Amino acid sequence: MTATTGTTASRGFRSAELGWPELHRIPHPPHRLPLIGDALGSNPRTPVQDSMRLGRRLGPIFRRKAFGKEIVFVGGAALAADMADESRFAKHVGLGVANLRPVAGDGLFTAYNDEPNWQLAHDVLAPGFSREAMAGYHPMMLDVTERLMDHWDRAGAAGRPVDVPGDMTKLTLETIARTGFGHDFGSFERDRPHPFVSAMVGVLAYAQRRNVVPDPLAPLLLRAASRQNAADMAFLNDTVDAVVRTRRSSGGGGGAGDLLDRMLETARPETGERLSATNVRRQVLTFLIAGHETTSGALSFALHYLALRPELAARARAEVDRVWGDTPRPGYDQVAKLRYVRRVLDETLRLWPTAPAYSREALEDTVLGGAHPVRRGGWALVLTTMLHRDPEVWGADAETFDPDRFDAAAVRARPPHTYKPFGTGARACIGRQFALHEATLVLGLLLRRYELRPDPAYRLSVTERLTLMPEGLRVGLERRSGHRPEAADTAPGTGAEGSVEGAQAGASPSRCPVTGAGD
Repeated sequence: MTATTGTTASRGFRSAELGWPELHRIPHPPHRLPLIGDALGSNPRTPVQDSMRLGRRLGPIFRRKAFGKEIVFVGGAALAADMADESRFAKHVGLGVANLRPVAGDGLFTAYNDEPNWQLAHDVLAPGFSREAMAGYHPMMLDVTERLMDHWDRAGAAGRPVDVPGDMTKLTLETIARTGFGHDFGSFERDRPHPFVSAMVGVLAYAQRRNVVPDPLAPLLLRAASRQNAADMAFLNDTVDAVVRTRRSSGGGGGAGDLLDRMLETARPETGERLSATNVRRQVLTFLIAGHETTSGALSFALHYLALRPELAARARAEVDRVWGDTPRPGYDQVAKLRYVRRVLDETLRLWPTAPAYSREALEDTVLGGAHPVRRGGWALVLTTMLHRDPEVWGADAETFDPDRFDAAAVRARPPHTYKPFGTGARACIGRQFALHEATLVLGLLLRRYELRPDPAYRLSVTERLTLMPEGLRVGLERRSGHRPEAADTAPGTGAEGSVEGAQAGASPSRCPVTGAGD
């Protein structure tokens, strides 16, 4: 895949730079006020959920303004499909993504389209998500999940509920650290989150806050937060530098060919170009942060719905028992045979795509949806949480959790570009298949081992820090009676189901499979 070239003019955020000549035709919330715009009554901690509520009232395209910053939001499926046209639109690095550039720079997720390191890194790293590479990661994914289950066994035996988001974060951090970089954070041996996680959450939360604080007031309102953000970024950089130093001093990964080996040792064949030391740091940070933050959220939301809906959990569990039998460590190819478990994940990412939006900018003067002129460089935010709830596509029950929306016939019947949990186009997630394989494997193993008991007093609360995560989710565990997988027998299964996005678009599954967000 090739990078598309965007404009540099669109990197600002002032209303005059939005590039929508007829902005007045796009609705906005009523009672807009001077200076503060539409900020009155909004919650700066939940901008995505606030925008979802506005979208239900204002329609498939609308705009919000606060303190001089105006954003056009797109949530309608037809408009989002138009913006998926790679000949007219490309990724726009703005809002919270641009706020991550001080730490991630020109890493895969945060690079501007015209920065050459994006294509170089993509070419170097794409083979790290081939089928052969993924099969090599699989045993390490199993090892980390077994560490989680040992932790859960102790909690279940003591009658304690488990901290689902906290434990899924430990799991996914260890998985990407071990598979990608040969590093063990020792997360399950800690009572508190690893300091890397605390620093990462701080950086993401700060990037979110910068979206809603007026630039002139930021030095005053965010003085302490800015100091903490600088400390968090320094800790993240120091952690990654230590991992890279260890690898260099050991003479490489011993032929493992993991992501770090590829970053340090692979050159582009045509030119001999290699990633610089600074860019290696940025890429490692990108994968460590995005590669675990979004997958942990997806697993947490999925476990919430499965605990609430025991009939769906039973159906998924029956599939795991049938396909995997009693084999204690299912093989790589057996994971893709869990078709219903995969549907559970797909439906989870429909309702709560943990990377909840992506921005697109016009490559030329164009007209969106035949109605809205956009100048070259004009940009808008596609709100995936709205796109995935568009009743024109998903029906009047779009808020209902129903994995059967993703059976093969239903997927084929939907228009393309209506399901975008991993972004779109050339800059879509490079780690999609890694994330889906990991999440399907983990759900299968947990369902096979435990019955999930919801807290009857819990009501879903979603915390936002650029990504989405259920807040305060605790689930009780009951070890399944008689479940002690010992034998190596494997039940026969059916073939793997293809990528949902690929089936909708009429294309083969992308070769770009850990970010969970567009790169």
